[in-house]
Parts: sequence; structure tokens; C-alpha cells
Amino acid sequence: MRHLNLDQLRTLIAIADLGSFSAAAQALHLAQPTVSLHVSELESRLDAKLVVRGARGITPTAAGAALVERGRKLLRDTDDALDAVKRQVEGRSGRVRLGTSTGVVVDLLPQVLEALGAQDAGIDVEVAILGSGEALARLAAGTLDIGLVALPQPPLRDLVFTPWRTQPMMAFVPQRTKAPRRVTPAWLAEQPLIFNDATTHMYRLTMEWFAAAGFAPRARIELNYDAAIRSLVAAGYGAALLPLQPTTDAALGERLQILPIVPKLTRRLCIAHRPRALLDGATLRVLEVLAGFRQA
Repeated sequence: MRHLNLDQLRTLIAIADLGSFSAAAQALHLAQPTVSLHVSELESRLDAKLVVRGARGITPTAAGAALVERGRKLLRDTDDALDAVKRQVEGRSGRVRLGTSTGVVVDLLPQVLEALGAQDAGIDVEVAILGSGEALARLAAGTLDIGLVALPQPPLRDLVFTPWRTQPMMAFVPQRTKAPRRVTPAWLAEQPLIFNDATTHMYRLTMEWFAAAGFAPRARIELNYDAAIRSLVAAGYGAALLPLQPTTDAALGERLQILPIVPKLTRRLCIAHRPRALLDGATLRVLEVLAGFRQA
């Protein structure tokens, strides 16, 4: 037996609901002969009488009533499936894999996800804490959809880089330490230091800043978690060079000193992804929300 035709099934349900072929034809915007043809083809396919004409109009037979009952659920499921696909294509639902550093996760990403959730609650953003190098490797391998990574990066085939935000690097110093108003590489190199680990872009940025002034200090401890570094500085364990995070660093003002550095140093972040033509609607929607947080 061939598969059921959903249009024919919809016609049968309309007849059962409205009581006549003509009313069903009008409701479905079909010619009445088309409605009759739908019913006759269904009956032929099932080898069963589905409707009978009575004093009160057309009514389903027992077989017809059973098909109508199950047909309603089938059409609802079909409509749900089509709506799910439409939502996916339009970017109103789906799963997006995003990778970025701990600092971005703590300070910037919550605002992005809050804005996304207020508009597109059906999109699930799966966040992985990754260094820039690993994020780019996963993007290239197709196991990540979006990376928020630090610049500069070498040009990579089939990846798009869009500048996103800049963050001034600052000296984070224990509150009890007597420090200059502007911190130099020479002064900071004399302090016990806490660095990001040597595999990170932040470590390279920090060491290049020291090297330009002729210094190559060693860290007391290396971590890859900015919030933990800040906590260790606040506890007096050492000093650090980190990007300023306005929304979270303000609360640390009583526990540590956040001081400008000379020469100035800036961390630049970008949005990395595959070409837009290869992205699904949900990923494009997340990119749109991220663009709303882009600095001019």
C-alpha cells in the first residue's frame, strides 16, 4: 500500500468536521471535484468506505472515524516538524557551540547570553572554555561554531575574523603593596608574579610587553583562569597583568589595586567563524547578537 497523502487526509478531516463536501472545499480553497477525488483515492488505497451520506450530511464510517482520529495527531506532528525546521532555518532554535577564554565567560558572555535569551529562548549556546589556539583548531575541524579569540592570529583558510572588542591591560597589585600610580615593566618585574599559562595568547602578550623593555621575568605561578588570578592577587600572593573587566573588577576595588601601565597595552578580541554561507540560522543569530556588543 502506498503512503497516505497528507492533503487527502486533511480533506477527510475537514469533511468530518464540517459535515459536507462543499463546506470542506470552501474551507480548504479546493474545487468540490477535488475534494471528492481525495476521498475516493483514500478509500481505494485503504480498500474501505470512509464516509457515508445521511440525513444530517456526511459522516465518517467506523474506519473513517479511526482514520480521522489518528490523522489529527499525524497532521499536528507534521506541522510541529515543519515549524521546528522553519525555526532552525530562521535561527529561532538550535544548538550553537561557542568557545572562548575564562575572562570573556565571566565578564562579557553573560550579557550576550542574556540578550540572546530575551529574544531567542530556543537557541541553546554550548560554551567551552578554550584558549584562542584551541578554539581556532576546533573551528577548522568543524567541532566549534563560533570562537571569541584574541588578536593577532595568522590568517587561516575558510575562517572569518571580525574585530569585536578591545580591553586595556592593567596591573593588578595587592592592596598592601606600595605601588606607583603608573606601573612600568621595571617595577612589575620586581614583584612576585602570577601569569596565565605559557600556552595562552595572554602569556605571549604579557611577555612581549616585558621583553620590549628588556625584561624576562618568571612567574611565581601560572594559571589559565583569570578570576582565580584576581583572587590570588587580592589575597596578596602576587601581582598580575590582566585585561580590565569593568563589570566584575569594580567589586575588587577594596581588596586590590588596579593600576594603569606604561607603556599602554591593549588586548583585542575578535569573532571567528566559518563563512556565513556555511552557517545555520541559529549560528547566524548568535553572531547577530554578538555584533550588538561590538565596540565601535
